[in-house]
Amino acid sequence: MTLSDLVTRLDLEVFTAGVPLDRPVLGGYASDLLSDVIGHGRQGDLWVTMQVHPNIIAVAVLKDLAGIVLVNGREPAAETVEQAAREKIPLLGARSGAFDLSGRLYSLGIKGS
Repeated sequence: MTLSDLVTRLDLEVFTAGVPLDRPVLGGYASDLLSDVIGHGRQGDLWVTMQVHPNIIAVAVLKDLAGIVLVNGREPAAETVEQAAREKIPLLGARSGAFDLSGRLYSLGIKGS
């Protein structure tokens, strides 16, 4: 399943216009601790978090994640969006919380580690 498929099926907001959404999502990881994602996130994972600062983009690049979904209707900092666009990291948003979104992702076949 691609990021584009998930945006449509889950009614996600796209914060990074112009960044391709054709990348396949190979799994998922939910955490708000950057060190946890660095230690356990896998290449191709979709990261579910409430963090909105630019450091999340650096972690996504380091781990070669498929993208990031901000939960609870959180809005990313302007600097975060700019960095995501520069690094070509899809930055998405969900109105639901992390638990609900993770369950919906799981029901669509996106499994965790």
